Amino acid sequence: MTTKKFVPVMLTPFQDGKAIDYKILEDLIEFYLEAGAGGLFANCLSSEMYQLSKEEMLTSVSFIVQKVAGRVPIVATGTFPDSLENQAAFVKEMYGTGIDCVIVITSLLADETDAEAVFEANVNQLLALTGDVPLGFYECPVPYKRILRPDFLGKLVRTGRIKYHKDTSLTMDSVRAKIAASKDADDFALYDAYMVHAVDSMKAGSAGLSCIQGNYFPELIVWLCNHYDDDSAEVDKVQQFFAQNMGVMHDTYPASAKYILEKRGLGITQICRNGSELRNTTDYDKLDTLFDQFKELAQEINLNVIAYENKM
Repeated sequence: MTTKKFVPVMLTPFQDGKAIDYKILEDLIEFYLEAGAGGLFANCLSSEMYQLSKEEMLTSVSFIVQKVAGRVPIVATGTFPDSLENQAAFVKEMYGTGIDCVIVITSLLADETDAEAVFEANVNQLLALTGDVPLGFYECPVPYKRILRPDFLGKLVRTGRIKYHKDTSLTMDSVRAKIAASKDADDFALYDAYMVHAVDSMKAGSAGLSCIQGNYFPELIVWLCNHYDDDSAEVDKVQQFFAQNMGVMHDTYPASAKYILEKRGLGITQICRNGSELRNTTDYDKLDTLFDQFKELAQEINLNVIAYENKM
């Protein structure tokens, strides 16, 4: 069975004044790694990147690189709403933090109304402007979602510059087509964000998972990466758990994930800069039920719930 990896989309913890809480960020890094993460995706949508200044992006990513100290690869977003020339300049700055690959947001390389030809021309221009910096793509849903065409991804991968792709197409047909288009590349990995078809995606050849659910229960995502090919009722239960709880995990995210981690004893608060918050007792009740379901499932599959299990 091919080894699969979980790459968390990292949260950003904030203090009461909404400054980045670097003490808790260090704890969060260790939490991901102890859970078995095979890499880290820093400065992403889950990190509330659009609410961070460029200085905060660079400082926080540099901090993560320093604390990880080479234990796992790190990718981080290096584009933001601006001209291609300025995006390219920031890509180089972000790469200078010591990360392994700079992630490009597909929806920032063309307007939503632009034709595919415009988008692809802009991608090629960005590659030309960024020298030999290793790049990856993230089909981020904000400001809108632009899905890469499989044949275009294949062409990009064959340049040797593209090392990473986070897929949010939400369809197995698209995932399979992208995997097929990039199958001959030795140094490229496609990670799926959509937990509804996580098992099918890994069986089809994806490198693993990079999903928001890992900010609630990272060790359960790692377990699935390790057992996805088992023909067992346990794998079915874990896949079903994620599919059935898509709504509650997305509804008030990332405040919801921070609440669960707070319950787990991590020390993080629910403070977000992007306006996410738990609105009423119903939101809390749904998340408390989710947490109880996780604990029951963990017992059923003999999951080693690490780091904060004494506080569960």
